Amino acid sequence: MLERHEIEAFLTLAEELHFGRTAERLHVSTARVSQTIAKLERRVGVALFQRTSRRVELTLVGRQLRDEMGPAWAQLTGAVERALEAGRGLTGSITVAFVAAAGGQLLAGAAEEFRKRYPECEVVLRESQWTEIVDWLQDGTVDIGLATRPFGAEGITEGEVLVSEARLLAVSVDHPFARRNSVGLEDLARTPMIQLPETLPPAVRAHRTPATTPSGRPIEPGPTAATFNELITLVGAGRGVFPVGAQVRRYYPRPDVVYVPFSDAPPLEWVLLWRTKGDGERVRAFVRAAHDLVEAAR
Repeated sequence: MLERHEIEAFLTLAEELHFGRTAERLHVSTARVSQTIAKLERRVGVALFQRTSRRVELTLVGRQLRDEMGPAWAQLTGAVERALEAGRGLTGSITVAFVAAAGGQLLAGAAEEFRKRYPECEVVLRESQWTEIVDWLQDGTVDIGLATRPFGAEGITEGEVLVSEARLLAVSVDHPFARRNSVGLEDLARTPMIQLPETLPPAVRAHRTPATTPSGRPIEPGPTAATFNELITLVGAGRGVFPVGAQVRRYYPRPDVVYVPFSDAPPLEWVLLWRTKGDGERVRAFVRAAHDLVEAAR
């Protein structure tokens, strides 16, 4: 049976492929890491790493062991962490990011519900721009984010649908569509569409700013907007149109923009996001609180 320090040394070295960085992460000496790996290889009976003066690489057996051991170890350590947190109660803090006013109000309500249940755990709310939320989640700046699905970012888990809303098309007050009672998805082939930043996951851009209509007609790309306020300003200036959720009409009324309902578009679905490896008890507790809040309001 392998010991914990052997598993941690192997998996960390398999990720870093550098003895010095592995030693720093594990807070041990480089010699200790080397000795642990050598002992593990003797027990397995085959080399797990190929070492040269310039690089460290996994052998075929090493890759196989990493692929099979990594998920199982993550699941085991996660289970232990959840048991410890459940035993001592939720403390510390959790940071939650939102984009735009409606998301902020929703998460503020969820935070209040969470605080009632876990008064010793602080909730920090942070406003994020579209281009920040992916990095913030992946680097641990925030624990949870709110966005529309599909999101499709590596290492990020999408929760179940929290809320959904009808889609509207934001157009300039001078746009021909502004005088209509509704528009269809095929109408998007007749006007430029404001684009989302390329730094967003491809799934987000393909869903929110598609390149074609459902029948395959091309949609002309308009200018790119880095923030929602920038986007809605471009719409008001007549530079293009953009599909939005129904809440935008309430939170962002503007004299230069009209929000026209879609007759055939599916609803926008909002979900909570978190790091797949950061799925701790605090995250799950906040997700439960948010869903309970929404369910009670229906």
